[in-house]
Amino acid sequence: MKQLAERIAQEIQRRIQGRAWGNSLALPPVFNAEQDDGEGKGGEGGAPRPEGEKSAGTGPRNPWQPPSNGKGGPQRRASSLEDIFRARRENGGPGGPGGPSSPPPGPNFRIPQRPDGKSWTPMVLGGVALVWLVFSTGHQLSSNEQGIVTTFGKYTTTIGPGMNFTAPWPIQRVRVEDVTSIRRDNVPEGEAEKLMLTGDQSLVDLSYIIRWNIRNLKQFTYQLEDPKGTVREVAEAAMRASVAEVKLNDVMLGTRRAEIEANVRQRMQAVLDAYHSGILVQGVDIKKADPPAKVNDAFQRVQAAQQDANRDMSNARAYAEQVTQRAEGDATAFNKVYDQYKLAPEVTRRRMYYATMEQVLSQNDKVIAPAGGFNSYMPLPAIQKKSSEDTTVVKP
Repeated sequence: MKQLAERIAQEIQRRIQGRAWGNSLALPPVFNAEQDDGEGKGGEGGAPRPEGEKSAGTGPRNPWQPPSNGKGGPQRRASSLEDIFRARRENGGPGGPGGPSSPPPGPNFRIPQRPDGKSWTPMVLGGVALVWLVFSTGHQLSSNEQGIVTTFGKYTTTIGPGMNFTAPWPIQRVRVEDVTSIRRDNVPEGEAEKLMLTGDQSLVDLSYIIRWNIRNLKQFTYQLEDPKGTVREVAEAAMRASVAEVKLNDVMLGTRRAEIEANVRQRMQAVLDAYHSGILVQGVDIKKADPPAKVNDAFQRVQAAQQDANRDMSNARAYAEQVTQRAEGDATAFNKVYDQYKLAPEVTRRRMYYATMEQVLSQNDKVIAPAGGFNSYMPLPAIQKKSSEDTTVVKP
């Protein structure tokens, strides 16, 4: 039974070897000297060969070596995988340079050599290393920039404008920021509504601009998780506190707008300095101060009524000013006349009478004056006309 099992295993191995030899892409089995000796013998243990297998006085056939003819021919020797592939390349076998199925020269590809016979590989590697060093160690910063240098992710120093050198990446890295340019944030963004409560319990829709820049790059980078969001939140808190101190008209009409903007800036800077944020607030500008959209129509009517009332009050003040000035002028003239009256009462009285009568009678066309017990009628227009006709003009 043991011999029968060995024979079956040898037969299976022989058939597998036959299939592998027929496939050019599969590697044939490699035999050693122990498998290749013993003419006319079977496999291990001296089992006889199966019938139908040709025996040439040799052991199991190795397709990679020429068979021994048993008549003084070359003695077969143990083969290795390197010898097999060398023989295939020299004989032009399958997979060799001249074989029918020659594969592309992948592992055999080599970099062309220099004229002196040396390889280009060191020079190529040196050029790559040089470019890597130049781009990762030299840092040119403009006049408005600063850089944060980190060594393995930990802060090392802050570099300023000009040419700076650091250790190559990934040992040190540089993060460059613009620290002098003014940054602008609109609150709210887009056309959103931002309602705030004034000191007289009224609502106003405010939109404003925040102008700021970086004062300390290290604090700006490491103290705040979201610097831009922090600036917006601090600005909103400061604006609400400042608007709550004034009335609606002060915000809407702009009478105290500059004061509100200054208060907001001061409050923002105090809070950001307490956070060690490294941010400098340049200013706050209010763009719009309108009533809420739901009450905008009613508010416009109230505003129109207030404008009419202000106009009427302005006209009344102007008329009162005119009357006052006229009265003051009359009083001044009366004082002057009174001074003259004290010096010459009779003359001043007569002149005042004549002036008053002239002013009164200048608008009448007839006068009735009592004279000696009867009234004398004087038609002034007729007398004036006759007087003008009787007057003659003497030419020289």
